[in-house]
Amino acid sequence: MTLCRVRVSAAGDDEYAPLLRRAVRVAVKSERFGFPCMADVIMVTDEEIRAVNRERRGVDKVTDVLSFPARHPDEIPVPDPDTGRVFLGDILIASERAAAQAYTYQHSEEREIAYLAAHGALHLLGYDHEGEWERAVMRRKEEAVMQKLGLSR
Repeated sequence: MTLCRVRVSAAGDDEYAPLLRRAVRVAVKSERFGFPCMADVIMVTDEEIRAVNRERRGVDKVTDVLSFPARHPDEIPVPDPDTGRVFLGDILIASERAAAQAYTYQHSEEREIAYLAAHGALHLLGYDHEGEWERAVMRRKEEAVMQKLGLSR
């Protein structure tokens, strides 16, 4: 059984679906999440992520990734009785924004998409980057995932 089943929705473009699945699985495995789990990754347009950001967070601007955890990280994970998996939550990635950032940071779209998926998965697992210390911890974890994917800087 796969430790984490990752469902990917990409509007007409499944090019990155295997990479997205792998990035989320590696992030979950690296955190030793002890239950079979499931997460959804949804590729959206910049306008779609802006609308969700405005609606859900009150921030009227485009962002690269949004994560919506299904549970609080301190809650005991409870597997769904039908699937036997713990639903971690949803990750939305803005494909246009990811492409622009890849260009800006001078690396491949593949690396950027994987990074955003790993970043989102870590949010689903309870990590954040509000404070300087939290940001440093999360960045180390993201880079470790990228290294395991063979996409380090």
